[in-house]
Amino acid sequence: MSTMLHVTMGGLLEEIASRYPDHDALVYPDRGLRYSYRQLNDHCDRLAKGLLALGVAKGDHIAIWATNVPEWVLLQFATAKIGAILVTINTNYQAAELEYILRQSDARSLFLVQGFKGTSYPETLRSVIPNLADAAPGKLCSDKLPELNNVVFIGDGTPAGMLPFSALDKLAEQVTDDTLQTVKASLDEHEVINMQYTSGTTGFPKGVMLTHHNIINNGFQIGECMKFSAEDRLCIPVPFFHCFGCVLGVLACVTHGSAMVPVEIFNPETVLQTVEKERCTALHGVPTMFIAELDHPRFSHYDLSSLRTGIMAGSPCPVEVMKRVMSDMYMQDITIAYGQTEASPVITQTRTDDTLALRVASVGRVLPEVEVKIVDVESGATLSSDQQGELCTRGYLVMRGYYRMPKETAQVIDSEGWLHTGDLAVMDEQGYCRITGRIKNMIIRGGENIYPREIEEFLYTYPKVADVQVYGVPDAKYGEQVMAAIKLKEGLVCDEEEIRAYCSGQIAHYKVPHYITFISEFPMTASGKIQKFKLRELAIVELQLPVAISSVSV
Repeated sequence: MSTMLHVTMGGLLEEIASRYPDHDALVYPDRGLRYSYRQLNDHCDRLAKGLLALGVAKGDHIAIWATNVPEWVLLQFATAKIGAILVTINTNYQAAELEYILRQSDARSLFLVQGFKGTSYPETLRSVIPNLADAAPGKLCSDKLPELNNVVFIGDGTPAGMLPFSALDKLAEQVTDDTLQTVKASLDEHEVINMQYTSGTTGFPKGVMLTHHNIINNGFQIGECMKFSAEDRLCIPVPFFHCFGCVLGVLACVTHGSAMVPVEIFNPETVLQTVEKERCTALHGVPTMFIAELDHPRFSHYDLSSLRTGIMAGSPCPVEVMKRVMSDMYMQDITIAYGQTEASPVITQTRTDDTLALRVASVGRVLPEVEVKIVDVESGATLSSDQQGELCTRGYLVMRGYYRMPKETAQVIDSEGWLHTGDLAVMDEQGYCRITGRIKNMIIRGGENIYPREIEEFLYTYPKVADVQVYGVPDAKYGEQVMAAIKLKEGLVCDEEEIRAYCSGQIAHYKVPHYITFISEFPMTASGKIQKFKLRELAIVELQLPVAISSVSV
């Protein structure tokens, strides 16, 4: 029997609000904010009307650059209720990355907060659009970003040229219930509703187009693997801009009527406080988050006995960490998930009754209604159990494609609908998968996917750089760190700090090379291809780094 849900995001929220009207839906204990599912749905309807009054139409691209604030969740559903496509922007991004995403996505509106980790978002945006302050709200004209009309500020003290988020509540009065209902009735579950940018091997991020159907059903199956019910309360410290937050978090909850308890910006003690105060039954995180929580000096002061399950994903989970999470944090039913944004994102997940060995040695079994096969990298032939090859998946979870990139889409989705992940894997006779490596040259640092080509393209813009190779090297804390080997132009001198200063404010902090070496020649194959693996091996010896285990992503 099929377990597929056939509903739009707006329809899902309305259905859950009618089933569990008075259950907690969205809780921010620090803000004193507590919405029931009925209240959450009402707020999203009102915001949807405000967006329509602002001129947002079905199919428009609405970008959001914000931490895990309440408005993020409201926008996720309000945009979906009118068929506008939410474009998520990494909170770590800097000027060059922001400009690229806004331009490539054809974003018509941008919602942003004051900033994150010392980066002022309004200042960063002004560096891209110098005339922003002179524009009347809603009348923005930018040569660099011709599609962008509106900039909406979330928070107090709205900067010049922007519209305060609170203005949308007043604007909503201009739109009738019937008008909103007509727009809702025009929507289809197979229309694109979410666009997330994933860096590509070609060097530039690609907009992954995901439908209502993609992410609702993935969220539902993820919740099923954790045995979620309307009694569960999930603490969400992972970012909403990533599928980990908005699918494994928000949609796993909403599909089951569970309570969402977000943490706006990750802080280990805030997580511990939140779990205790709200009696959370589930907690998500990448291994480094769980390690930071376990190692916090005040860890023993908090009562975490309400915890039962959650998801650890993003990079490999060390056995000892998993043991401590299960015993010291009471998370006996914690699961491991594997996937990628192009797959909505989860492909495989362990189950609550899987053994500890399976939870640390594998990434679980394929989700229901999804196909997985392991194929020979060269021939494409399907391999039998316990043979290493590329993991491919097919089913409802496969993205619609990359926005305005048909060639790149065709490179990863074949004519039979199989998504080629680029990850090397082995699947045993019981269907449990192990990720053993990567075909594509990707670095995974603390759960963040980093594509060397993107950093190389940026470093090439520095006048002193003749050639550069970026690669991952093992790191005990983050799994991997970024390293750059740079060949300078003839006769020029440069040091590490100069390179880092050039990167600062231009690319996300986690992409800035942690290690930099200057090199006169790169190791080459006979055919003239640079051998990055030799650069990596050399770095491991010279820097005395630990030998890494392969990373997995979500």
